[in-house]
Amino acid sequence: YFRLAERFYRAIFEEAKGLFHKDGGPIIGIQIENEYGHCGGLLGDDGVLHMRTLTRIARDIGFDVPYFTATGWGGAITAGLLPVMGGYCEAPWDPRITPIEPSGNYIFTHERNDHSIGSDYGINETLSFDPSKFPYLTAELGGGLQVTHRRRPIATGRDIGAMSLVKIGSGANLLGYYMYSGGTNPKGKRTTLQESRSSGDINDLPVMSYDFRAPIREYGQLGDTYREIKLLSMFLRDFGSDLCEMDTYIPVENPLLPENSRDLRTSVRRTGNRGYIFVNNYQRKQTQSDHWREVLRIPLESGEISYPPIDITNGEYFFFPFNMEIGNARIMTATASPLCILNRNTYVFYSDNDPTYDLEGTLDSARILSITREQALNAYKVSGNRDHLVITDGSLWMENDDLVIEAEGSTTMLVYPSFNNTPRGFADAGACGTFRIYERFNVDPESTVSAREVSRDSSHARYKIHAEINTAASEYLLRVRYQGDAARLFVGGEPVGDEFNTGEPWEIGLARFGMPEEVEIEILPLFDEDEIFLEKPAKFINGVACNLESVDIEARYQTRIRIQ
Repeated sequence: YFRLAERFYRAIFEEAKGLFHKDGGPIIGIQIENEYGHCGGLLGDDGVLHMRTLTRIARDIGFDVPYFTATGWGGAITAGLLPVMGGYCEAPWDPRITPIEPSGNYIFTHERNDHSIGSDYGINETLSFDPSKFPYLTAELGGGLQVTHRRRPIATGRDIGAMSLVKIGSGANLLGYYMYSGGTNPKGKRTTLQESRSSGDINDLPVMSYDFRAPIREYGQLGDTYREIKLLSMFLRDFGSDLCEMDTYIPVENPLLPENSRDLRTSVRRTGNRGYIFVNNYQRKQTQSDHWREVLRIPLESGEISYPPIDITNGEYFFFPFNMEIGNARIMTATASPLCILNRNTYVFYSDNDPTYDLEGTLDSARILSITREQALNAYKVSGNRDHLVITDGSLWMENDDLVIEAEGSTTMLVYPSFNNTPRGFADAGACGTFRIYERFNVDPESTVSAREVSRDSSHARYKIHAEINTAASEYLLRVRYQGDAARLFVGGEPVGDEFNTGEPWEIGLARFGMPEEVEIEILPLFDEDEIFLEKPAKFINGVACNLESVDIEARYQTRIRIQ
């Protein structure tokens, strides 16, 4: 076994070398095994020896990173490695076909163990390590949910955003997600490679798709979840070192059970007299009480801090700073959340309401920039010779020294501070407050798509999809709405994609397949007696659901900007 493991590790190393933190790359940690001792494997001293042997093999091969970790929940064997925790907003592996109890991951707690992870293999409520001796790190916060054939919950951006905020408020100093990017299973040499009951697993998953409704979806789309957790990632990037030194204080009157929809959930992280108060009034699939004119209070050794009265309605979650140093001033309280710091002197905050800042001292060269939460969801910090905050509805990322924006049709950017020069292909459209507006208009013809049924019997319905493709676009997204159990995508007669129906549109990126103008969709029937949990009920005709409802197409265009 260890010879095969070493062979596997060496193959991974060949893919990863040059990308480690010591090389200036992004890889900061290596996890040894997954749920070993919780969902199988040796126990006790034998399990510890097994994990230590794998760690030695990895180090000998050349894996050299700051952190070596192991699954922490469910009694898994950690063997002295850094334990990493997890948490999901629901449990698609649960065998029940009814709504399940509310998730405890929306409750502020010092309890790190999520008892539902791997519950299809068994529940272990113990930990194999002392939490007081290890930092609180996560590696398997559900960035979404991979639906199973039997159970198909839909994870939303707010589901994941609220859960992530609660984990930080509960003391977590590292947010790690599974999955962060959805994917597609490769074709096996002898069998398909998905999890399936026929191969001894407990659940059936799609043969090809592992979209997971992850922050980055199967075809590279940036979803709502990406934008939600980006708020926290940007905050942790600029304020995280300070946050890591802060202890966690959870009020004794806080609700202990997620079923409690009445009481407000709060937590404080602080060092000395400065820190943050975290507030969660969100519970997945549950309506929380509104709290009108709520006064948030923080007891400190030097006295109590209180915020101005605010309204906290169902579904809200946020965090506010107190005694935050900024320039030569101190923000005693602010009813806005910090997002990032630009050029070491501009502190960006966001809020759904008109924020208040109780300042003591003078800002001098520092300044506060306030934006809305909606703007923050679409905001990106980019750096050239100086930092810029770019707000755009499109998807944005840095690629080498280029800023890449992918958007549908025309592109609008709000930029602060303004670029030295108007980007090529854009027009300067004036100012919006402190932001400069840059616009780029797309004059390409609108894309069209049509569908026709080509075959149908009791086992399937098949449709031919024809799209008008414009080669100037970088991507075409098909959005397929249908009723049925599952669907499969064919290009040139070959099966290349699939999904289990959730009631949400199936998004398919055509660029991966060479921008074909014609594809086929096969829908498999769902019957009203099938034992399947659907959050969005299906529409049956004579006890059967098996039809295409609509197909839309969206052209996506990429723009590259060199940041000076």
